Amino acid sequence: MELKIVPIENPDSLNVLLGQSHFIKTVEDLHEALVGSIPGIRFGLAFCEASGPALIRHSGTDDRLVELAIANARAIGAGHSFVLFLRDAFPINVMAAIRRVPEVCHVICATANPLQVIVAETEQGRGILGVIDGLSPKGVEDGDEIRRRKEFLRTIGYKL
Repeated sequence: MELKIVPIENPDSLNVLLGQSHFIKTVEDLHEALVGSIPGIRFGLAFCEASGPALIRHSGTDDRLVELAIANARAIGAGHSFVLFLRDAFPINVMAAIRRVPEVCHVICATANPLQVIVAETEQGRGILGVIDGLSPKGVEDGDEIRRRKEFLRTIGYKL
């Protein structure tokens, strides 16, 4: 087995979701879940098929994001994984719909941070072991940071 670190190409610091699912129907069902969650959503999706022709299946509403998802799915190369890029939308607004898709086994991460995917490669293929999402903590929040966090969540409308 060989371990690889695959950096996710994300030049615009978009939100990206990485997950695993189990069936070719994933692409269509995720597409429907996304457009049903946010009218006019812009996204690109790529899914690595793990059997048969073993193709990268794709869909989306933004050609540039679809190409970005395909490029990252190709770099990861792990069967039954999917890469989803969102523009002007946030994971918190689509996560429940994604989790309700029957083919989705789990979402590994949802982030706009720099992202690295830890991949194991064997003679059979590749699998995702985990991710490195953003930076390591630099400290512990104090009273001022707690106040800033709470104000921020209320400013963006996620808390009352």
